[in-house]
Amino acid sequence: MLKQLQLLRDLQVLDTEKKSVEKKRQAGLNEQQVLKSELDRQQQMVDSLAGEIGKLDAEKTELVNAMALEKQNIERSEGRLPQIKTQKEYVAVLKEVDTAKKLAKELQLKIDAKNDALTSLTADKSEKDEELAKSSEQAESRCTEIDASLVSVNDKLAEMQRQRDILLEDLPKSLRKRYELLMSRRAGVAVVEASGGACLGCHMHLPPQMFNSLFIVNEIQSCPHCNRLLYVTTPD
Repeated sequence: MLKQLQLLRDLQVLDTEKKSVEKKRQAGLNEQQVLKSELDRQQQMVDSLAGEIGKLDAEKTELVNAMALEKQNIERSEGRLPQIKTQKEYVAVLKEVDTAKKLAKELQLKIDAKNDALTSLTADKSEKDEELAKSSEQAESRCTEIDASLVSVNDKLAEMQRQRDILLEDLPKSLRKRYELLMSRRAGVAVVEASGGACLGCHMHLPPQMFNSLFIVNEIQSCPHCNRLLYVTTPD
């Protein structure tokens, strides 16, 4: 029975350390995910700016084409003036030219506004491109460091799992199930010390007779309050 209790204590120590190593591993994976999410966010910003620039450029192209068309209309109308023979038709063509010039002026203002917006967005995208490139380089470097550290962490976890399997194999099936159930229900702490008449898992006082019987180790006993498996440390 004493051997089984020692196996349980060794198993608890191993599982506690294993949990710490797994936490370290998860922290590395979480950091990589955070870095990836940040890069995705920056990439979305760059893509969004590229989309806006593309849309503005297409709108500007339409305006430029419309401007070219109005200039052709002006040239065609002005080219007709020398051939006009009636005052009425002459006035009508002049009005067409004037209308076309006003429209061309409005189009030019719109083109200028598009150019200003494109200049601003292009500069903004250029800045974001540089930030993304820098962040990508830093993230790649950091992720490489994390991957390198995770290799040893994963090797350690594999070895700890191997040791855990050996310890569990030496325990009776019923005690093994009891331990695993407590591990899942008691936040990874199934075996605790009893000291000063109390369970150090839940810090509740134990019946005096029960506490004294823990020194004899005739059976594996549980705390009546939290059900954790108990042991006592005897003086050397």
